[in-house]
Amino acid sequence: MSSNGKIALVTGATRGIGFQSAKKLGQDGFTVILNGLDDDAGAEKQKELTAEGITAEYYGFDVTNEEKVTENVNKIGEKYGKIDVVVNNAGGLGGRSRFEVMTTEFYRKVMALNLDSVFFVSRAAIPFLKKGDHPTIINFTSNAAWNAGGPGAGIYGTSKAGVHAITRALAKDLAPDGIRVNAVSPGTIDTDFHKQIKSTKPEVFASWANNIMLGRLGQPEDIATVVAFLASEGAAFITAETIQIGGGQALGI
Repeated sequence: MSSNGKIALVTGATRGIGFQSAKKLGQDGFTVILNGLDDDAGAEKQKELTAEGITAEYYGFDVTNEEKVTENVNKIGEKYGKIDVVVNNAGGLGGRSRFEVMTTEFYRKVMALNLDSVFFVSRAAIPFLKKGDHPTIINFTSNAAWNAGGPGAGIYGTSKAGVHAITRALAKDLAPDGIRVNAVSPGTIDTDFHKQIKSTKPEVFASWANNIMLGRLGQPEDIATVVAFLASEGAAFITAETIQIGGGQALGI
């Protein structure tokens, strides 16, 4: 598989949607930089991509740690002389809590995981994106950004609404530099994100497909192909957009 000389950094890329997105970008010729916290999984996934002829590296760092983000993104940018694509996929529910009993620590943890991470990684990458070819940032938001999340997921929804807004704000800010910024908003995707309910209440998990127009749950590949499109020159005139990828779930049935 020949490299097109382009560099893509994907955060939270050791499993699920992040890994599939990295793999698809690699198949499109990008050198992919996988980020994660599980170094064993990172080494394993790097090996898996390399076996497919994809040029891949793994950098283990916590996207909520400002210093580590800056240090590692600088290393990557300086090594390659540029970064062409940043996929801010890392994030998560962080647990559930109603507001009345929510600790400030929990609030800050969820906001850091989903919103601070996008800010830290994007800010550090901008000088290198300016040197990139058709540079772009792709963020991950969620249905929860619109509907404010399910029971106890209110702060997750709030953080993802922040991602929706920072996507547009970054797009405005970086347009003069030719850097496009978009987001994807996955619906219910069959990943480890839902592992607990899938193992404890499989019938509930399966029933979620009934609320999706296209009658099935999403797969990580459904998201990865859209991420790859947004990273491509085919999306050269798309910026400040959030693309819903949920089989029509957002409209209900």
